[in-house]
Formats: sequence, C-alpha cells, structure tokens
Amino acid sequence: MTSKKLFLFATFVVLCGFTAFSQSVFGKWKTIDDESGKEKSIVEIYEKDGKVFGKVVELLNKDRQDAVCDKCDGAKKDAPVLGMVIIENLEKDDDEYADGTILDPEKGKEYKCKIWVDENDANILNVRGYIAFLYRTQTWHRVN
Repeated sequence: MTSKKLFLFATFVVLCGFTAFSQSVFGKWKTIDDESGKEKSIVEIYEKDGKVFGKVVELLNKDRQDAVCDKCDGAKKDAPVLGMVIIENLEKDDDEYADGTILDPEKGKEYKCKIWVDENDANILNVRGYIAFLYRTQTWHRVN
C-alpha cells in the first residue's frame, strides 16, 4: 500500500470513529418496555435553555391514545400522557446526559435519570432510571 493510500485509509478510519462518537441523543426515539418487550411510544428528545427534555409525541398502542397519568402527583395528575414531558433537566456529562429525572406515567413514579447513545450502535439510546443503587435500563430505538 502506498503512503498516500495508507494516509487516506487512516483518515477515513479516524473520521468514522469521530462520527460514531458524535451521535446525538436529540431526535425521536421508539420506547421499548424493558419488562414486556413491547413498543410503547415515540419520545422526542430536545434541548431547552441548555438542558435536555423528552416529550411523548406518539402512543403506539391505539387503545391508549387517551391515556392519562392518573397515578401522578402535582401538575401531571390526570394529564394526558400524549404530549407529556417525561424526561426533564438532564445536563451533559461527558458522553451521557444525567442529573435529571424521568417519569413512568403508568406507575406515576419519577426517577433520577441518565441517557446515552450506545457506543456500538448510534441508533440505540440507553435510558436508565434509578433510585440509589437500584436501576432499570431501557433500550430505545432511533426513529428516522
């Protein structure tokens, strides 16, 4: 291999590596229930005032289109799940976003949260909700 070809190949490999690591959490993601394995909703993750939020923009179960958060507290009590902000106030921390919260509208429970794009597949978002040392991680899939 000539030095020119070797240089081009090395440049290509480096650029591919940077592209993989620079994948964004922003956009629409299909949520998958970690207990049932069923597709539940589409959540749009966006930035507002320097923090990251996630809002339910579509419910995939047609029987739950009118679902409300009947087990929630405060302003979200009995509010429609469709359109509800369920991820709030995440801040960038290296390759993940953390120090915010995520709401499970079916249980009405709020958990500390962190999210990160899978290092091996930029179309996978890992979403972890936790209390102290107990946590659950869901795998969400990018919607094109």
